[in-house]
Amino acid sequence: MSRLRVGVVGAGTWGRNHVRVLASHPETELAAVCDVSEAVRARVARQFPDMMVTAEAAELLAAVEAVVIATPAKSHAELARRAIAAGVPALIEKPFALSVRDAEDLAERGARAGVALLAGHLLEYHPAIERLRELVGSGVLGRIYYLYGQRVNLGQVRPDENALWSFGPHDVSAILFLLGETPQRVAAVGKSYLQRGIEDVVFLTMEFGSGALAHVQLSWLDPHKERRLTVVGANQMVVFDDMQPREKLRIYDKGVDRPPDYGSYGESLQIREGDIFIPRVPNTEPLTAELTHFVQVVRGAVRARSDAADGVRVVRVLEAASQSLRNGGQPVGVTG
Repeated sequence: MSRLRVGVVGAGTWGRNHVRVLASHPETELAAVCDVSEAVRARVARQFPDMMVTAEAAELLAAVEAVVIATPAKSHAELARRAIAAGVPALIEKPFALSVRDAEDLAERGARAGVALLAGHLLEYHPAIERLRELVGSGVLGRIYYLYGQRVNLGQVRPDENALWSFGPHDVSAILFLLGETPQRVAAVGKSYLQRGIEDVVFLTMEFGSGALAHVQLSWLDPHKERRLTVVGANQMVVFDDMQPREKLRIYDKGVDRPPDYGSYGESLQIREGDIFIPRVPNTEPLTAELTHFVQVVRGAVRARSDAADGVRVVRVLEAASQSLRNGGQPVGVTG
């Protein structure tokens, strides 16, 4: 089977990783790269002197069979519409769009045209998150009580999107993926310390119909770099720590038991301290797994995992959270 001709629109901070993976992937041919920055185009041209490097998205779309859109978020929807019009399947980096209206429009256009769209929800392809989802789905953890995550860093300060829209898609998509449901309502509070009107820190809370609660801290203004998600179940608890080089998943056989017979109220709840398990998780780069899945979707071999509908669900949560943020943390229902 011939390699799939794929192009990348946007080869900057994150897009360059797509370029790297696609250039070495056995199932893809990196056919073209598009970027509005002359400096970025010069860098890519030095790396790949025989490849098309252009500033025009239309030129790239005419030369490829699939495209990755890794530009600034404000351009995602328009570039995706152009890809759909050209009949080119697209992987759209997070966030899928910056409004529910745009996200739903992309999903509808893609469905009508028969053009596959994927949302760049990278954590859904992380081997540790896949294993964690298996644990949640198997029932071994028991009823899921709550989840909490931290995605903080003293890192890149973005002038065009706040911490909610920059970091939030990762954790929101992962939590929805793990639980298999969309929150009924969300609440968010945050503050803008470095730039007026652009929140550097956001605390997001999601309430689910199952009774599960999820809370995420998002910030690029923090002394620590944390990429952690904790899942607390009735039987067991799990910590996913993406900053760990190898042991990214730890299962804690801990909980609170209620014995069938007890003599007093104080004896009705008993703490259970069990072992800690570190399951073996494949050391696969999530981006490679995501792009491999994208190729398989384009070829019709598998159904899309983080499809357009998944993109819409996450944008619904982020838009509701943005409304709550503007209203001082008042809870907002998530429609759809």
